[in-house]
Amino acid sequence: MDKDNEKSVELLIFANTMSPASIILLTILGMLYLSIVLFILLDDGDSGWKVTWLLVIAIFPIVGLVIYLLCGVHYRRFGIMNRLHGKVIERFRAEIPPGLAGQLFSDDAVEKVEERYRPLVRLLLGGNPGNKLSEGNSLEIITTGERKWELLKKDIAAAQKFIHIEYFRLGNDQAGREIRDLLMVRAREGVQVRYIHEGFANRQIPWRYYREMKEAGVEVKRFSNPRNGLLNYWLRLDSRNHRKIVVIDGKVAYTGGMNINNNYRYKWRDTHLRLEGPVIHSLQASFIDTWLTSGGTLPEPLPAYFCPDVRGGEGPLKDNLIQIVTDEPDFPFPNVQFSYEWILQNVRDYIYLENPYFGPPEPVINALKSAALRGVDVRLILPYKVDTPLIGPVNRSFYTECMEAGIRIYQWKGEFIHCKTVVCDDYLTLTGASNMDVRSFQINHEVNAYVYGREMALASKKIFLQDLERCQEVNLQQWKASRKWYDVLLGKILRLADSVL
Repeated sequence: MDKDNEKSVELLIFANTMSPASIILLTILGMLYLSIVLFILLDDGDSGWKVTWLLVIAIFPIVGLVIYLLCGVHYRRFGIMNRLHGKVIERFRAEIPPGLAGQLFSDDAVEKVEERYRPLVRLLLGGNPGNKLSEGNSLEIITTGERKWELLKKDIAAAQKFIHIEYFRLGNDQAGREIRDLLMVRAREGVQVRYIHEGFANRQIPWRYYREMKEAGVEVKRFSNPRNGLLNYWLRLDSRNHRKIVVIDGKVAYTGGMNINNNYRYKWRDTHLRLEGPVIHSLQASFIDTWLTSGGTLPEPLPAYFCPDVRGGEGPLKDNLIQIVTDEPDFPFPNVQFSYEWILQNVRDYIYLENPYFGPPEPVINALKSAALRGVDVRLILPYKVDTPLIGPVNRSFYTECMEAGIRIYQWKGEFIHCKTVVCDDYLTLTGASNMDVRSFQINHEVNAYVYGREMALASKKIFLQDLERCQEVNLQQWKASRKWYDVLLGKILRLADSVL
C-alpha cells in the first residue's frame, strides 16, 4: 500500500472514531474559520491590517479567531454600533428646538478661520457633523498636575447645579481620591454629579470605590458594561473610552491628556486645557451622548444642561476659535487620523509633535516622512521611559525610517511624558487624548481640541521648545550603530500587534 493510501485509511479510521457531536463541532469551527477568512479578505480596510490578522488566525486557529472577533473587526465600516446613538440623536432633535440648536452648535465661525485651514474644518465636519467650530472662547494651557488640581478643585467647589466628569482613569490613590471625595462632598450638598468611568482601564479598582460614590449621591456609569448584554459587551470590549472631559454648570470645561491619579499630579509631564465659552456646548453634547448610551438617565430636558449665553471668561488666552473633535468606531470615518494626514500634507514651515505612544498607521507615517522630505521642520518628542514595557520597542521601531527622512526625534529625559499635542505654522494647535497609533485612530473613543489662531500656536510652540531643553536628540548614525538585531526584530513583531497592546 502506497503512502497516499495509508494516509486515506488513517483519516477514515480517525473519522469513524469521532462522535457525531465532535463532527458537528469541527464542521461549525471549519465554517466559522472559512467565513472569517473571507470576511477579512472582503474588508475594504488596510492591507497590512488584513495580512496581520490572517497570519494570526493561521498560526493560532482557535485563539486567533476569538481575538479577532473581540479586537480585530473594523466596526466603523459596518455600522454595527450606530444603534447605540440613534435614540440619543432622536432625543436631541425632540428636546432642543431648531433655534436653540443653531445657537448652541452654529457653523458661522468657519469663515473666520484662516483660508488655507478651512478645508481642515470642513473635513472634520464631514467626518462627524458634531465636530462644531466655535468662536470667542478663552482657555488656559495646563502643563503641570499641580495646576490642574488647583483649578479643577476650585471649579468643582464652585459648582451650583451639575458636574459631568468622564475619564479614562480616575485612580484609587491619593490624587484620585482627593478628586473623588470632593465630588462626593458636592453630591451630598445637592449638586448633580455624574461620572463615567472606563471599564477596562479601571478593572483593578474595587467596586466599593464606586459604591461609596453612589452612596454619597454620585451617579456612576461604567462605559464598557457586560451587564448591558452579551452582544453589546462583545461590540464594546476592545473599544475603550479614552476621553478626558469635565463640564461644570455648562460654564467651564476641561479636556486634554491628563487622567486623575498620582502619576499625572506629581510625576508625569502632560498638557491639559481649561476652557470657557461656547466650545463647552460640544464637550457637553459629547458627554451626554456617552452618558445616555452607557445607560445613564437625565431627569430634565436637554436644554437644562446647556448655557446658551456662555461667553469666554478670564483665561489667559482669549477669543479663540476652537473645534472639538470626537472620534470613535461608531463613526464611518477616522476623523483624527484624516486630520493628521491633512495637516502633514499641507504644513509649510514646521510641525512639532509630542506623543507618548508612537505607532502611526502607514498613511500617517508616510505623510510625516513626506513633510520632512519636502523641507518642513518636523520634530517629534517621545518618551525615553515608557509606562508600558511593550510600547517602548514599538516607538523605537520607527526611529530609523523617520530620521532617514529628516524627522528630528527627541527623547524626554524625565520620568515620562504623556502629552498629545501638535503645533504647526504659528496657527494650528491640537491638544487632546489621542495617541499616534492605530488604537487611538481606529478603535478608541477619543476627543481633541483643534485651536485655530496665532496666539495659542505661539504659546504652544514656546512650551514645546521649553520641553526640548529636557530632551536628548537621537543621532541617526549612533542610533543605527547601537541597535541590536533582536531589538529590531522585537520592535517589528510588536508593531504587528500594536492595536491590541
